[in-house]
Amino acid sequence: MARYSGPVCKLCRREGTKLFLKGERCYSEKCSVDQRNYPPGQHGPTIRIKMLAYGKQLREKQKAKRTYGVLERQFRRYYQYAARRPGVTGENLLQAIESRLDNIVYRLGFAPSRAAARQLVRHRHIEVNGQRVSIPSYQVRPGDKVAVRKESREMEMIHESMRRLGKAREMAWLSLDKATLTGEMLEMPSREDIQIPLEEQLIVELYSK
Repeated sequence: MARYSGPVCKLCRREGTKLFLKGERCYSEKCSVDQRNYPPGQHGPTIRIKMLAYGKQLREKQKAKRTYGVLERQFRRYYQYAARRPGVTGENLLQAIESRLDNIVYRLGFAPSRAAARQLVRHRHIEVNGQRVSIPSYQVRPGDKVAVRKESREMEMIHESMRRLGKAREMAWLSLDKATLTGEMLEMPSREDIQIPLEEQLIVELYSK
């Protein structure tokens, strides 16, 4: 499957906000957004471009895609799924993406970033309801239990992530047993639970044209 393999700090600078793509570095003083909070490019911080309505909508879509590591075709399918469901389309969209297995692994603190969480899933270190799952886009549902495989519980990366970043990611809609490295999705997250600076209505307006 295709994926972005370039420098991720440029993505944060382009969107003008932290997307937390590099784990612990994003919380430190080395974060590129804190040091150079302007879009990347040879012209530096001197160029200012007036943003039109379409540009704002596009930036919100790009911000969401880059935050969750989803490419265009898959992101559009998430929108189409959200539009068919009853309720607010923007909130349905965020709930669908937040329910991805790689995002749940990241939210539980098993990995320092979503990219690292995706790798854990791909390498079959994660179980859902006792069964190994290697598909990062697998949709976790309320009541599902996500755990690190017994054979993988001694991985240094997992324990380091739990020690440094686990507490910062505690979510009301997730429960975690740190002793067994097992988490459970208690309910679908509400918009207030999803602490990401996104204006999802602009994404809905973009795709509704």
